[in-house]
Amino acid sequence: TEHDKKAKKRKHEYEEDEEDEVNFLLILINMWEEERYTDGSKWRFLEHKGPVFAPPYEPLPGNVKFYYDGKPMKLSALAEEVATFFAKMLDHEYTTKDIFRKNFFKDWRKEMTSEEKSKITDLNKCNFSEMNEYFKAQSEARKQMSKEEKQKIKEENERLLQEYGFCIMDNHKERIGNFRIEPPGLFRGRGDHPKMGMLKRRIRPEDIIINCSKDSKHPKPPPGTKWKEVRHDNKVTWLASWTENIQGSIKYIMLNPSSRIKGEKDWQKYETARRLKKCVDRIRNQYRDDWKSKEMRIRQRAVALYFIDKLALRAGNEKEEGETADTVGCCSLRVEHIKLYPKMDDQEYVVEFDFLGKDSIRYYNKIPVEKRVFKNLQLFLENKQPEDDLFDRLNTSILNKHLQELMDGLTAKVFRTYNASITLQQQLKELTCPDDSIPAKILSYNRANRAVAILCNHQRAPPKTFEKSMQNLQTKIDEKQNQLSAARKQLKAAKADHKASHDEKSKKAVEVKRKAVQRIEEQLMKLQVQATDREENKQIALGTSKLNYLDPRISVAWCKKYGIPIEKIYNKTQREKFAWAIDMAEKDYEF
Repeated sequence: TEHDKKAKKRKHEYEEDEEDEVNFLLILINMWEEERYTDGSKWRFLEHKGPVFAPPYEPLPGNVKFYYDGKPMKLSALAEEVATFFAKMLDHEYTTKDIFRKNFFKDWRKEMTSEEKSKITDLNKCNFSEMNEYFKAQSEARKQMSKEEKQKIKEENERLLQEYGFCIMDNHKERIGNFRIEPPGLFRGRGDHPKMGMLKRRIRPEDIIINCSKDSKHPKPPPGTKWKEVRHDNKVTWLASWTENIQGSIKYIMLNPSSRIKGEKDWQKYETARRLKKCVDRIRNQYRDDWKSKEMRIRQRAVALYFIDKLALRAGNEKEEGETADTVGCCSLRVEHIKLYPKMDDQEYVVEFDFLGKDSIRYYNKIPVEKRVFKNLQLFLENKQPEDDLFDRLNTSILNKHLQELMDGLTAKVFRTYNASITLQQQLKELTCPDDSIPAKILSYNRANRAVAILCNHQRAPPKTFEKSMQNLQTKIDEKQNQLSAARKQLKAAKADHKASHDEKSKKAVEVKRKAVQRIEEQLMKLQVQATDREENKQIALGTSKLNYLDPRISVAWCKKYGIPIEKIYNKTQREKFAWAIDMAEKDYEF
């Protein structure tokens, strides 16, 4: 393309000038700048094949029956399909929750015929066990498939990827992220979501808005159907969109994270966080001064900003009551979510937080705060009930407007990105020992990453297979320790033999046994480090911060500095996403 020619020409110019130490990747960044249109457009040409729809429902075999009140009952196709969604989840705790069962039954009845509605009036009288056993058997059969059968499925998936998984955007072939439409099912939600159990309806071509350029070959809908709309909006980067029926939110088909546009957006995000680094001291001084303001709204804004900065709290968005679980962010905290302790465990001015954050993940923390923050919180709590807003003069719009005034592009998320990245960099400097083995260095990396995950409250429930996997790992450790004990005895015997004979053969035997002991010691240490890592991470989700809040150039530079293979930190998909950082960052990179 024209841009490739420009890049080659510039590269040649830089190579001719030996004194110019500009990294060639800066040329690519300049290309990003060049390709950004001044009128707000994201592209001039966009062509793709549209989405891949979920396969149609296949009715159950005649021998798999649904029972109502102890008697078999034949269901209509629509009612049977929705019944299978519940049957597949019988072993899950969701199907024991009252709100889930109530919502499912209400939506299921909407899909029934009049006759079915008149007969099926009580979910407790429904027996889905045969359906459940059938799907378990199907799952087991898939696991037992032959190599040829698995290869056939793999080839079909590859065919679909090649046909639907790429688009052409301004002469670039770009990978599409999620080109498959999610199949219908039951909505689960996080925590005690009020809509859990509701039916996620099947998405059809009539629901889909296609976005492409006028001069492209437009995607064709399946035979006998039509799209809701075909539009040509080059101010956005999505390829298709539809509105889901549970929350009424818009879903999109977007480019893959490894695409050029996504890479540029990622780079810009971390550069914005780096700009915050240059002015964060000024911002902190300002919100400290604002704690003494004569205006209550300014004090509340300043204390909220302090928590967003210090604790990496989300700002929190306003939402309709009853539409989502009762989750809050900093601006929407209520009186009931905090407790104040003038003195606790030899620490003065402690604040206890206890609330449900994003995805209904509990945020619980006790932290010492500065005296003025504590006094302000006491003031904010005066004459308020538990359900009242803590920051009653503040909302996310007011906060975001203020953040924009402090720095162009500044949001609460930029604070999270900045604090997460700076924490990783500091922790890596403190924890990494140059003389450690590679497994020990990776443990240090994960510990640094864990410090960030704790800061950002990225928790998870321990995996269901955790105890079993730890037992298996401990068995391997025990076996390796027995091997090491036997190898040391053999080395001792070989040394004794050599001491007695002093010949070349016994000398070589000692060397072989010594290397065997060394190899087993390294293997044992690797297993022990792995066990420590797993135990420490069982309730912490490292992936969220690694993919969304940590400047990847910090990790890449650390790998290059200490000789760690990049694939030990980032898997193949992540390496594709962060290809720009892998090329750009040198070992001395500083966030």
